[in-house]
Amino acid sequence: MKKIMYSSTNGHPDLLDFKEALLTGQAPDKGLYVPEDIPQLSRETMARFPEMTYPEIAFEVVRLYLGDLVPKNDLKAILEDAYDFDVPVERVYDEKYLMRLDRGATCSFKDFAARLMGRLMQYFLRQEGEDMIILTATSGDTGSAVAQAFYGLENIEMVVLFPEKEVTGRQRKQMTTLGKNVHILAVDGKFDDCQAMVKQAFVDPGLDRLNLSSANSINVGRLIPQTVYYFYAWSRVGMEDLVISVPCGNFGNLMGGLIARRMGLAVRRFVVATNENDEFPQFMATGSYKPIAPSRKCISNAMNVGHPSNLARLFWYYGGKMDELGSVHKMPDLEAMKKDLFAVSVSDEETRKTISEAYNRYDTLLEPHGAVGWAGLMRYIDEVEDWKPCVSLETADPAKFPEEIVKAVGLEPPVPPSISRLEKKEEQFDKIGKGYSTLKENLKKLFG
Repeated sequence: MKKIMYSSTNGHPDLLDFKEALLTGQAPDKGLYVPEDIPQLSRETMARFPEMTYPEIAFEVVRLYLGDLVPKNDLKAILEDAYDFDVPVERVYDEKYLMRLDRGATCSFKDFAARLMGRLMQYFLRQEGEDMIILTATSGDTGSAVAQAFYGLENIEMVVLFPEKEVTGRQRKQMTTLGKNVHILAVDGKFDDCQAMVKQAFVDPGLDRLNLSSANSINVGRLIPQTVYYFYAWSRVGMEDLVISVPCGNFGNLMGGLIARRMGLAVRRFVVATNENDEFPQFMATGSYKPIAPSRKCISNAMNVGHPSNLARLFWYYGGKMDELGSVHKMPDLEAMKKDLFAVSVSDEETRKTISEAYNRYDTLLEPHGAVGWAGLMRYIDEVEDWKPCVSLETADPAKFPEEIVKAVGLEPPVPPSISRLEKKEEQFDKIGKGYSTLKENLKKLFG
């Protein structure tokens, strides 16, 4: 099997294998690691997917990026352990489907990447006899997913930053009730402030001794697992060309789909659905990219991102170059992007209306992020074509957003056991300012 190497979107000359890129997190020039080659899945392999389980499909996809770094039997065991939950693909009407990515440990699609990433990191660190500190920013569900995924691992400490006023109570409690090796910092600012502080820590020579890495979607270990569920959806709805609607915040989810497409997945078009943080739809319309600062506060809070990190990968995919600050050094092929991507921005008003209409018309309960994706798909059907089949991604359980569900449909969403258990647990977290010095001071206090 060909060994895939990984390079930085900012052009750093060093090439790393998957293990090195995973443990490093971000490239030394602040770029994001991307595969030098995107491997192809054979038609014979993909033809077997309808009879395969999710972990079995994951094995066929993920092993192409790992090469011989993890023996087959070890990788199969890791995948069976990571993906021990259902992945429902529900028909809503005609050939319009909803894929619910909310049945994992934290009821969020982030579980798919975080659980595999944590297990692979632990596997590699045990080989090296090393310890590591994982530093992560979250706008909502990432923090809880990675905190759960890394909780209790002996060779890993986890530090999560979240914007204090922009996560729901249940999202917060999924992080702050863990303890042990999980340390939570509430930041008096926006997600973009949290993300900028994390990125600065990775290039601060004064923290080199801490052996930092990231579990954000800047880490290629988050990206590769997200390719799998696109193949899974395709295998469950007829193995035909799909239109896929993706709710987008930091754009890692969309990048997973685009990589799957280049691996051989039959995708007619991706609907890129953002909330009112519409920097990417505006770029698609005008050819000019301008980050939104500060990001706009919307009810789909995990998507409140004014400058998505993964746009650097998206530009790379289409032959362009964008640095970590959002400066465009080389324009991507905008015509190719418009052919592949239909970008829309969905307001909070439309999000709430979509939750109500989906429930009352189809008896389908959506949460705000999934509603943004579904609204984007409905816009595509109205404005472009009524294609069949279509799949829209639901990225979290509605129970994580009870206030909005009650407003939209007048009922409390059913609460999964993993969330109901949180209600009486005690929270532990520290509050910090949005300046980098406050993070550095806390890291030194935590780890000496």
